[in-house]
Amino acid sequence: MAAALDLFARKGYHGTKISDVVKASGVSQGTFYWHFQSKEQLALELIEGGKEKLIQVIEQGYRKHAGSVDDMVSSSARLLTDLFAFADRNRDLMALLLMKGQGADPPVREAVSQTWIAFEEAFKSNIERAIELGMLPRTSDLSLRANILVCLITGVLSKWLFGPMHDVDFQSAYSPAQIAEETAKFEFRGLLG
Repeated sequence: MAAALDLFARKGYHGTKISDVVKASGVSQGTFYWHFQSKEQLALELIEGGKEKLIQVIEQGYRKHAGSVDDMVSSSARLLTDLFAFADRNRDLMALLLMKGQGADPPVREAVSQTWIAFEEAFKSNIERAIELGMLPRTSDLSLRANILVCLITGVLSKWLFGPMHDVDFQSAYSPAQIAEETAKFEFRGLLG
């Protein structure tokens, strides 16, 4: 599975053949088919497992107690640090979710889409909780706010991980904590700082 994820990240879903996966993993084609019916099934299992882990990271940031704006920025920075660190450790998964799964077959594209829907719902739950605690004002369009927040986070995440050329091996000059801190400040304070 690790070999397939690396290949999907580097060559894309369509650019990766089962023969590439078995060669990279050092197993026979028969062994591959013992575990997976197809390349599609393998990709779907990788995406589903990654989605569960990604959502767990976000759910750890679920608020239990109210706090000040500074506390919100600080806790958001911790959540984003965990998210960015997860993304850095799971770079191949993130490449599949952010870039390389887009040209895949419909079931794989749908799984990628469902991952981002779950990602947004997890952030929406966190925003709802902050509203319940009186930390954020009530809004008439919570879904729009969650969507904008997720666009900010995924955009920063994509550029931070893969750079302007969408290179899987790109290394940012910023650590997960540094980029998370700046993203959290922007999340709450915007361009006014």
